[in-house]
Amino acid sequence: MENKLILDVQDSQISIALAEDGKLVEFSRESREATFSVGNIYLARVKKIMPGLNSAFIEVGYEKEGFLHYLDLGLNFSTIKEFFSKQKNSHSLNMKDVKFLEELPKDDVVSSYLKVGDNILVQVVKEPISTKGPRLTTEISIAGRNLVFIPFSNKVSVSTKIKAQSERNRLRKIIMGAKVPSCGAIIRTVAEGKSDKELLSELKSLEQVWKTILDKVQGKKETPYLVYEEMSRAEAILRDRFNSNFDQIVVNDRAVYEDLHSYISQIEPEKASIVKFYDDTLPIFDVYNLTKQIKSSFGKIVPFKKGAYLVIEHTEALHVIDVNSGVRNRDQNDQEDNAFEVNMAAVEEVARQVRLRDLGGIIIIDLIDMRTAEHKQAVYERMCEVMSNDTTKHNVLPLSKFGLMQITRQRVRPATVIDTKEKCPTCGGHGSIRYSLLFIDLLKNKIDWVGKQLKYRKFTLFVHPFVYAYMKQGFPSLVFRLRLKYGFLLRILPNQSFSLLEYKFINRRGEEIDVCDGREMA
Repeated sequence: MENKLILDVQDSQISIALAEDGKLVEFSRESREATFSVGNIYLARVKKIMPGLNSAFIEVGYEKEGFLHYLDLGLNFSTIKEFFSKQKNSHSLNMKDVKFLEELPKDDVVSSYLKVGDNILVQVVKEPISTKGPRLTTEISIAGRNLVFIPFSNKVSVSTKIKAQSERNRLRKIIMGAKVPSCGAIIRTVAEGKSDKELLSELKSLEQVWKTILDKVQGKKETPYLVYEEMSRAEAILRDRFNSNFDQIVVNDRAVYEDLHSYISQIEPEKASIVKFYDDTLPIFDVYNLTKQIKSSFGKIVPFKKGAYLVIEHTEALHVIDVNSGVRNRDQNDQEDNAFEVNMAAVEEVARQVRLRDLGGIIIIDLIDMRTAEHKQAVYERMCEVMSNDTTKHNVLPLSKFGLMQITRQRVRPATVIDTKEKCPTCGGHGSIRYSLLFIDLLKNKIDWVGKQLKYRKFTLFVHPFVYAYMKQGFPSLVFRLRLKYGFLLRILPNQSFSLLEYKFINRRGEEIDVCDGREMA
């Protein structure tokens, strides 16, 4: 299986696509100005205590306060609170001075430990979703490639996916012998087989990050204050998902390319060459056949095999996926066999859609009714198998007597929603249109403006593929005649993401040319 990670970096947003054998399986799109992400650590202020919820609302700089439940204080919150309160006037915070106090009981109330106005160190564990603010915890952890560093804990845990007891003992011994006092760690699955030097180097790096956080907190009175920012989404994917199965990482931005190349060079130097810089005019997602897949995969109706399709609906509390057989030839199959065939194909597409849209919470799949227990069990086992590639925590339940399958999946950020609908290609959503036959004349005027008035001697015009095909047809083509007429280096290329009458001029540096002052057709 060929795994490619494709990054489309634009001025305002970054789109990240993971393709397996050319098929899109994961996709995310986020603003480059986004300030909240899972893993960020803030020195924050308690805004409100909610006894009825046994929780507190914490001011972290978002329009909605963060939510901190009593159980998210952690067992060692008393120790953490005592540590920061005793040393707030000292020159530096030192983990060697931590003295563990009695653990918090499970049935106490948050008002016993927090009051309005308190400054506390919190970490985002769930991004803001809908009208809700971020979910917070005071149990701080700093994730690395092989380890997760956990202050105020003496435990060293090893991933349960590492089965060999000798290897588990080796890894635990390495970390236990080198960690700083009052700090623990979780050894991740990827650490299996790694050398002592590599593990100790990462442990030291994570400890240094924690020391930097303590230095920032020391004497800080203004809150909220961001003391640690999680790495970019692209780097986080590499940290958590990168393995020897990755064949290519392609990015179209030089700065992001340098960051990713440097990161891969640190964690796995022999794989650094798989990071490629895409330096061409055509949109990167068009070249890797991803634009069409995005358009066809994020709608309400998703076709998957021989006319069968899924209908996907989202609510505040859950996601519902309905499986439909569509129009199928049933001459050779009876109803039971047909239902089984459709359901087996459907669960594969459902698993892909769950990863692709990053669906979280409760997911209900309404499969086509089957009578035999063997078929139901086979469909359930197939769903478990295809969901095994999903690294997000999840649980798949067997089919109910009504033919419903339930999946619960950890939700830490909003589901990925891509609007696949386009504005009216002629009016742009305004309700009135310019005479469409004059569109080519408009483009000619724009080309004339860019070349003769703005003095660009080399530039590219992007248009919808249909318009591009029209301009390239015949001999001599319209493109040829335009180049001959204006004499400057003009390229005309298609962009699959454009609506029918959308266009864009790009200069040789890849920057959009502002043509709003060009002569519009009345």
